[in-house]
Amino acid sequence: MTRLTLLFGLCLLSIKVFAQDEPQDMLPADFHKSRREALRKLLPPQGVAVFFANAVRNRANDVDFLYHQDPDFYYLTGYLEPNAMLVLFADEQTDASGKKYTELFYAQSRDPQRERWDGKRLGPEGVKSKLGIDNTFDHKEFKDSKLDFTAFSKVLFFDFKNDVRDTYDGADLYDLILQFKDKAGIPPQFNGAKEVMYAQLREVNEENYKQVAETVFARYGRNPGMRNDEYLQAFIKAGTGKEAKKIVAKIPELPKNLDVNSLGGKMGQLRMIKSDAELKLLRKAVEVSCQGQVEVMKAMHPAMSEMEIRGIHEFVFRRYGSEYEGYPSIVGSGHNACVLHYVENNRQRVSTDLVLMDLGAEYHGYTADITRTIPADGTFSPEQKAIYNIVYEAQEAAFKVCKPGTPIRETTRICREIVDKRLVELGLVKAGEQHEYFPHGVSHHIGLDVHDRNTGAALAEGMVITVEPGVYIPPNSPCDPKWWGIGVRIEDDLLITKDGYELLSKGAPRTAEEIEKMMAQPSPLDAFLLPNLDKKN
Repeated sequence: MTRLTLLFGLCLLSIKVFAQDEPQDMLPADFHKSRREALRKLLPPQGVAVFFANAVRNRANDVDFLYHQDPDFYYLTGYLEPNAMLVLFADEQTDASGKKYTELFYAQSRDPQRERWDGKRLGPEGVKSKLGIDNTFDHKEFKDSKLDFTAFSKVLFFDFKNDVRDTYDGADLYDLILQFKDKAGIPPQFNGAKEVMYAQLREVNEENYKQVAETVFARYGRNPGMRNDEYLQAFIKAGTGKEAKKIVAKIPELPKNLDVNSLGGKMGQLRMIKSDAELKLLRKAVEVSCQGQVEVMKAMHPAMSEMEIRGIHEFVFRRYGSEYEGYPSIVGSGHNACVLHYVENNRQRVSTDLVLMDLGAEYHGYTADITRTIPADGTFSPEQKAIYNIVYEAQEAAFKVCKPGTPIRETTRICREIVDKRLVELGLVKAGEQHEYFPHGVSHHIGLDVHDRNTGAALAEGMVITVEPGVYIPPNSPCDPKWWGIGVRIEDDLLITKDGYELLSKGAPRTAEEIEKMMAQPSPLDAFLLPNLDKKN
């Protein structure tokens, strides 16, 4: 046995040994392979799609944030490490030796020194054996590969992030992106969002100038980087279609085969319908999140802080094997509940206010999204219950239209209709009056992202969506002060079935009566008392 053969065998053995300690309910390699094949069928003839792993992002000094893979990259590969790329071909390719292939994967190198500090890496051989991607190479090999992206009819890719660091190893994500740009003829300072805007500007003619100018500025005018673009500025000031066409002619053109627009829609087409394997993980994420809500309901008392409440939720997540939160946890009490994405969670005492808790466990990549709003002292006041019941009624009405064929926006329309009617009855607004007490939409897809990719199509069997109406009355609102500081959101996760829906998040009490009953139960945390560290010895 040669030394090289022995080393190779030890690497595979170490991967196998470590794998025995890992979760055994991850998505199988066959799932990811099937997703790559499904995407290949959506690519244009002689097209190629290129995906990159997520960047390693710095937290402070020499400490990085816990790494989280790009959801699209994970969906297609199962790979959980950085500094890697996937190249997927619509048609079979042939290498110099006559071997046929439809995909290439470039994995980060094995590195015993770094692995001692940062943990094991699969390396190319580990990717082949564990993830079943045969044509896998060391990422250092991409630089010298003979791939000619200019020869393909279309090169589909996502816009590049601007927070990718160069670690100077010659094959990190920074280098892979630069090397891809060079091989595909993409300018180093390429900006995908601007290219989308430029494509719209190129549609101008002498008749439609005003409409194009208004549409483009309405879409991009709030973004300083886009609004201040020299070509957009000149286009807006042109005044006529004839002059605008002269401006457009000056915009540098990319190679015709580059496509930064289409890949999101194709991935959305695949990801919005969940397979049985995905639903198993989503159900677990939802069940874990519901149990977090239940345990907090039992443990809640007025002396708690928002951070302590968040900590209980996230402890429950970890106890059941959830690796992450699906999004920054929101625990807002009193007026903080009226801030839709309040994530500071730093109020030191929730008192007798309502506490809005919007938290979702991420289990093996798939995230729940559940919100419950509960009274910190265990009993809803008359005003709190009145608002809560309006939100509950709106949600129940929206549930009834959740079935295949319904436009997803219909849930918002129904909830808004009920909320408006009930707020008039309570005297908070006048009939027909515009108000800001319900400022958001009601439904979105969930999956690998908390706002999961989709195509905006009508609801269909296999989709998983949220239904989350809310009413928020900040201090100093134009109504009786007795309503000030009340914020209520109820959010549940639904699986669209053949004939209707399945309420996945039924494990967390929803009605005011059910919540009060759950909050009266003892908590296992009642006996978990920590010493007062501020007490003087």
